[in-house]
Amino acid sequence: MKFYENEVSSAAARVRIALALKGLKVERQLINIFGADAESRQPGYREVNPQGLVPALLTDSGVLLTQSLAIIEYLDELQPEPPLLPKDLEARAFSRSVALAIAAEIHPLLPPRIGLHLSTIPGMDANGIAEWNRHWIREGMTAIETLIAGRRTGPFVVGDRPSIGDIFLFPQSIGTERFGFDLGQWPNIAEIVANLRAIPTFVENGPQPRK
Repeated sequence: MKFYENEVSSAAARVRIALALKGLKVERQLINIFGADAESRQPGYREVNPQGLVPALLTDSGVLLTQSLAIIEYLDELQPEPPLLPKDLEARAFSRSVALAIAAEIHPLLPPRIGLHLSTIPGMDANGIAEWNRHWIREGMTAIETLIAGRRTGPFVVGDRPSIGDIFLFPQSIGTERFGFDLGQWPNIAEIVANLRAIPTFVENGPQPRK
């Protein structure tokens, strides 16, 4: 399998964590995602992934998979152990709902291409873009904190082992801290992230600082 990624991308970090948890080896291809001339925006990469986004995974049979949640669920079915979703149906759905609250509600408003477009709007400067990012992070993380607080029963998002919800929450939380937020204002998230930081697989495969 060939994995197209970027070390800074939180979406790519989700897949890296899942691959590591599964013990799966892939060929890695780093794709630059920053700037108007980013590699991800060029025709060469668009031929690989028409969306021009990372992550993307080329399977051994030559099928291209995009979108981190779809890729992670594919990996979970390809290599069932250890499972990335609980057996209980409601717990499975809740873990997915936390993942989607990040993937569909917070993350789409923050990538480099969004900032690049915002910078073309008259009157929008770097401070305005930073405040845009902080607004949507604050709103999204507050909602997730409330969701988790209402049903949390263990050290992680669902129960006593990490699941897809944690795989999405961890990179988003690192990004949240990099925007200057203290996770302590969301005590359940802060505790879960502290527990995940004790697991080397999460720490070693989380999003890296931009160089």
